[in-house]
This record gives sequence, structure tokens and C-alpha cells, in this order.
Amino acid sequence: MKQPNDVFNDLQQKMSDLFKNSPAKDVEKNMKAMLSQGFSKLDLVTREEFDTQTQVLVRTRARLEELEKRVAQLEQRLAGGVGASTVQD
Repeated sequence: MKQPNDVFNDLQQKMSDLFKNSPAKDVEKNMKAMLSQGFSKLDLVTREEFDTQTQVLVRTRARLEELEKRVAQLEQRLAGGVGASTVQD
């Protein structure tokens, strides 16, 4: 006579074998392959590359703001020191 634990283990093994050999496993494999192929055709970047570019953008934006302030100060000095002279575009 089988123990309840043995019956459970047999059932679990049979279910595992059933899922392992089922068409669902093939469908999952095929879907993964299709998605992988589709993603490889797209121009995607990794999260690491994205984060790196974000940091570069933050530093660039800060530098731009700093330079804009310096230009404004120089324009004020030029306008105050020269008098009638104007900066033309």
C-alpha cells in the first residue's frame, strides 16, 4: 500500500513530465525566440547605457547653465562699460 506522500510525489512527477513535454513549453520557447529576434532588430539600449547618458545630460545641462550665467555677466559688463555699444545677433 502506497503512503499518501508517495502518491503525492508520483502525481507531482507525472504533472512535471506532462508540462515538460507539453506543447506549451514549445510555445514558450518559440515566443522567447521571436521576442528576442524582434528586440534585436530594434535600436534599444541597456539600462546601464541609458543611466550613463542621463548622467552625461545632467552634467551637460549644469555646465550650460553655468556658461549662460557667465555670458549674461559678460554682456552686462560690456553694456555697462562701453555705454552706447550694443551686441548684435
